[in-house]
Order: sequence, then C-alpha cells, then structure tokens
Amino acid sequence: MRFLVTGVGGQLGYDIVKELIDRGYTNYIAPTLEEMDITDKIVVDNIIAEYKPDVIFHCAAYTAVDRAEENKELCYDVNVNGTRNIVDAAKKNGAKVVYISTDYVFDGNKDGIYAEEDETNPVNYYGYTKLCGEKLVEKLDNYLIVRISWVFGINGNNFIKTMLKLSETRDELFVVSDQIGSPTYTEDLSKLLVDMVEKNKKGLFNVTNEGYCSWYEFAKYIFEINNKDIKVNPILTKDYKTLAKRPYNSKLSKEKLELEGLSKLPDWKDATKRYCKILERRK
Repeated sequence: MRFLVTGVGGQLGYDIVKELIDRGYTNYIAPTLEEMDITDKIVVDNIIAEYKPDVIFHCAAYTAVDRAEENKELCYDVNVNGTRNIVDAAKKNGAKVVYISTDYVFDGNKDGIYAEEDETNPVNYYGYTKLCGEKLVEKLDNYLIVRISWVFGINGNNFIKTMLKLSETRDELFVVSDQIGSPTYTEDLSKLLVDMVEKNKKGLFNVTNEGYCSWYEFAKYIFEINNKDIKVNPILTKDYKTLAKRPYNSKLSKEKLELEGLSKLPDWKDATKRYCKILERRK
C-alpha cells in the first residue's frame, strides 16, 4: 500500500509516520505544511495525482479551540475547505481517506456514553468545522472517520507538557473538574489506526484510551506519577472563562471496536505513565 499522511508536524501525524516505518512500510509521503498546504486545491490535486496513494491519513487540522472563535475564516478554510480538497483529490484517484475527528462534535449534554450514531450538536466553532469535515468525507465510497479526544504525544504541545511546565514555577493550580473525557496517547492511537487500515475497516468509529476522568483528575495523576508537590484545586467550567465552550461529557463508547474484532486501547493511566517515562528520558 501507498500512504500519504497530512499533519506530520502534529502529534498524531508524527506517530502515524513512525508506526508505518516501524511496520516496514516504505511507500509513504508526509508532506509538511510548506510542501502541501491543504487549503491550496491545485497543490493538493497535483501531489495526490502524482503520488497516487491508496490511503490518506488526514490528520492536518486547525485545532486551537479558543482561537477558532476569533479566527473563524482560517479555521473553516483549514478544517472544511482543506478537507474538501483532500476528499476531491481522493475521489479522483480512488484513495481511501482516514479522517481524524473529535469528541467536540457532541454538545456533552448526554447522561450516558456517546455512541457513534448519537446525534451531533457541537457547542464551539472548532467542533462545527470538524463535523463539516466528517460530512464531506462521508460522501466517499471508501472512508474511515475516527473520533478521538484529549490527545497527547511526543511531537507537539499538550495538557501533560503544559502541567509539567507549570509545576516548575507554581505551587498551586486550578483545573476544571466538571468536564469528563478520555486522555488518548497518539502512540497507542496510531497503532490501532494502521491496524484498521490493514484490516480494511470502513465507516465511523470512536477511538480513545480506556477509562474516563476530569481534567482535574488527569492533572492530579500527572503530578502524582511525576512526584510533583503541587496543590491542585478543582474549579467548575462556569468559573473558568474561555472563548470557546467545551462539552461537559466527552465519554465515547468503544464497543464498536470489539464488535469489529479490534482491540481497545490501554487504560489512560497506563498510557500516561508510559508517556511520562519517555518525557523523563528525553530531558
């Protein structure tokens, strides 16, 4: 198979390329933003027509959730027009698109766990544009849409890195305690995504590490396993002002993975421990 990976400069795109290499794949390209701006239709058409990938892992996205509320035009251009360009080129060349979506397509008001078929209703502009992207990808004959949440990986910034950096200069922090979701390690995620492609899975899936926690519980665990003596105080969303609204409930069901004969990802605590060990070695 021939692969093209967008968003190699981000956490997931970087780990997907690493996973392809680890499995011995040599037929792949991972153009940088400078080499292939996905908002440039002509460039996207030319690169995909020339390389003729069988599978496109579409990880590139505008993911700055708060800034998206102020930079709506740019967010839409990347997440919707950029995805449209990828989809159009894939259709012309018969490529499968693996589209990375988000828990933020839901409003978070459900009392239970969100299944793939539950009604979407994004509460912020970022989530709205990612849902628009999903609808574009669904027009293809061969696609895989994967909704993920709260990701962390080696390449790029994330909540764990932010907490550890803050712990160097602070002895007390306030962290939101009423938003619940699943921290997800891109190294684990990339392995399953490549598995899904190798097994020719299609359609819509939720994929996160197992278990659920609040951002407050996540922060407490990060400091605990890194032996950081810092006081963490819970704070409610209503008392922590941000430009973008966030869903309170981002619990995603992964039962479909088992039904399709796929392995669920390890627990988020296990993933966080492994990740923090790598960060420690890299110091």
